[in-house]
Amino acid sequence: MPIKTYSGRCHCGAVAFEADVDLSQGTIKCNCSSCTKARSWLVFTPGDRFRLVSGAESQANYAWIPPGRTESKVEFHFCRVCGIRTPGRGDMATMGGVFYAVQVALLDDLDPDELAAAPIHYLDGRNDHFDRAPADIRLL
Repeated sequence: MPIKTYSGRCHCGAVAFEADVDLSQGTIKCNCSSCTKARSWLVFTPGDRFRLVSGAESQANYAWIPPGRTESKVEFHFCRVCGIRTPGRGDMATMGGVFYAVQVALLDDLDPDELAAAPIHYLDGRNDHFDRAPADIRLL
């Protein structure tokens, strides 16, 4: 699959965005505490392939600093109106620099067959092993 531009938005539509994504590269399920609690199913896209179309003022930000760290590597975003998690922004060298983590459920024009055909990559974010799957993926 080539890179395709998808439109997305939160539940109420206050936050809208576009993301250029190559689903053939796969989607992500991570076992970090945030992704686990949110039941996240993500697709990552580089920072230059994400555009916030509207709603910057409607977003709240949450930057969690894991125990033993001095700073947050991922900024989580939420719609202030409907509470839905909107694309988060990260900046990690191991992830190629700035990236956006987009919940696949936010993509309005995503063909279910395309999503079903995309590989799923499991990340052991709980242990900072973004290059391998966790031992147990049953609940991701």
